[in-house]
Amino acid sequence: MSITCKRSALTKKCFYVSLEINMKNFESEENTQEFQQLESKLIRAQTELNLLYEISNAMRTTLKLEQILYIILTATTAHAGLGFNRAMLFLVNEKEGLIEGKMGIGPDTGEQANDIWKNIDTKRMDLYDLINVFNEQHSIFYSKFNNLVKNLRLPIKEESGLLAITLLEGMPLHINKEKTKTIEDNLLLNVLKLEEFVIVPLKAHDKVIGLILADNVYNKKPITNDDLRILSMFANQAGLAIENSRLYEKTLIQSHKDSLTNLWNHAYFQFLLKNELKNAQVDKNNLSIIMLDIDNFKEHNDKHGHQSGDQILYNVAKIIKDSARRKDHACRYGGEEFAVILPNTKLNEANNIAERIRKNIASNLFDNQITGEIDKITVSLGVATYPEDADSPSKLISICDKKMYKAKTAGKNKVVFN
Repeated sequence: MSITCKRSALTKKCFYVSLEINMKNFESEENTQEFQQLESKLIRAQTELNLLYEISNAMRTTLKLEQILYIILTATTAHAGLGFNRAMLFLVNEKEGLIEGKMGIGPDTGEQANDIWKNIDTKRMDLYDLINVFNEQHSIFYSKFNNLVKNLRLPIKEESGLLAITLLEGMPLHINKEKTKTIEDNLLLNVLKLEEFVIVPLKAHDKVIGLILADNVYNKKPITNDDLRILSMFANQAGLAIENSRLYEKTLIQSHKDSLTNLWNHAYFQFLLKNELKNAQVDKNNLSIIMLDIDNFKEHNDKHGHQSGDQILYNVAKIIKDSARRKDHACRYGGEEFAVILPNTKLNEANNIAERIRKNIASNLFDNQITGEIDKITVSLGVATYPEDADSPSKLISICDKKMYKAKTAGKNKVVFN
């Protein structure tokens, strides 16, 4: 064999050896890359599970609904949580067929957003730190954004827009900037100023009870499929936490209700008055109370019996509640006496409400199912106001009570407010 042939054979052999080595190196690099991808996915999954575990533990620390909502939205917006810029929570009002805004957490401006993020970084606040700052006077409850969300109410029907559609379909929705250009939803685009956003249903026992809406309006960070996935996983936990809280509050409310009239009982009246007076003092607002007593009730009971008296108490309580405003607290003070707490209400306005209650009761002919007779009932009322009349719950009650009995001695079926 010639030298040229030998060189040619050697060259071929070297080429194949080199090719084999390169193939092994390629396979090794490919395996390493695949391993790194799997490792990255595993780390992300572990991080997500740890995060959901931490949030789940936080939600188990309370059964108060407002605090639960705060924890849910803080977890949605915190950098140590899901990291969205803003989050809104809506709940279903089945009785009225509405979706109601309950709470919104997020800065009012981009400048405020940067200040908040810098403050969190400086103080090195983690998720638990952010959750633990909750209290009834927290600045979040006075933000423009939260007030905007809390004022939103819309019917549960497709014409109401994407919130209602997501609720009815029970499926998460992701709207990016391109899709935003093609939709017409005045609430989301004009009122809430949304660009890219996600809406996920809150479920409890396969029933949709509300929605979370989240976006990145300030840092413009794109919302990924992973973001939507983990938010949906979190929403399932949040839905159950809300449902448990509702059941707890329902039980708690029943324990504070008078069993006959379904108004707040005496003990809860005292609690509400103390709490509302404290709020009035902090906010420098007025607070009024009305106390009323059914005229000639003892004589009616003596003549017709206590069952008939109970019928009157029930009917009067219903008129009181219907005559008061949504924000007022109608209570059964004891026996045939009732009380109404009127937050942020001046004396003249409280007098007008008292007159409305008096007239509505006096003009109503009660069909007494026990006696089979028609009862004509009247009440005597007293009105007292903070700070003009008194500055403590006990003094306010005492003065209001005296005015009520002044109305009785002046001929009954009257309101005394001065």
